[in-house]
Amino acid sequence: MQRIETERLVLRRWRAEDVAAMAVVNADPEVMRWIGDGSVRDEERTRAGIEAWEREWEHEGFGLFAVEVRATGRVAGFTGLSVPHFLPEVLPAVEIGWRLGREYWGKGYATEAARAALRFGFRDRGLNQILSIAQPENKASQRVMSKLGMRLVKETVAPDAGRTALVHGLSRAEYEVGE
Repeated sequence: MQRIETERLVLRRWRAEDVAAMAVVNADPEVMRWIGDGSVRDEERTRAGIEAWEREWEHEGFGLFAVEVRATGRVAGFTGLSVPHFLPEVLPAVEIGWRLGREYWGKGYATEAARAALRFGFRDRGLNQILSIAQPENKASQRVMSKLGMRLVKETVAPDAGRTALVHGLSRAEYEVGE
């Protein structure tokens, strides 16, 4: 089982009991407003999503981690790596992403978790480039991308949602210089 510990967080594979906590995150319209078309997801769709993320781990050797707050043991959301099938023009590619419940915003958790996931992607999985994709209005995610050293490489439209997507990228060489 893949597990990464940071100062305040544990990044780990998903468990059945995590579905309820992630469903609360996915049911919040404010959390979901910049995801795809902005639709919230119920517990059934959340469970299906987690199952798909776990299949990606088995198929790709990477995936989305459950992010657990060490002090409480509570699942705050996710971070990790995935193949951005929703944006075919960037494929083949690996994307880093994150989604945390609102109560965890503004604490630096997204950046802390994403830094650990980047290190995992470049160091443990030998990836040469990692992308991150956000809608232009999602300034919080763009700040995290900037803190990670990512730069804007492309502006496009995501065909699944018909919304503008800003593609940021970081190469392994750039990562190693900044490390």
